[in-house]
Amino acid sequence: MPIVNVALYAGRTDQQKSDLAKAITKAISETAGVPDSATTIIFQDVEKSNWAVGGVMISDS
Repeated sequence: MPIVNVALYAGRTDQQKSDLAKAITKAISETAGVPDSATTIIFQDVEKSNWAVGGVMISDS
């Protein structure tokens, strides 16, 4: 049972997350040969003030 964790900047719409979930599920199903129903996707909405890349806070860039 594949479990996929997706961390995104907060602010994506429910429709965007739904579309992404469908695309990820399809890719896993086609690549790994597992049924769609076996894939779990967890979305984490992260505020830019809680995210850093290369030691720089995203909220400062």
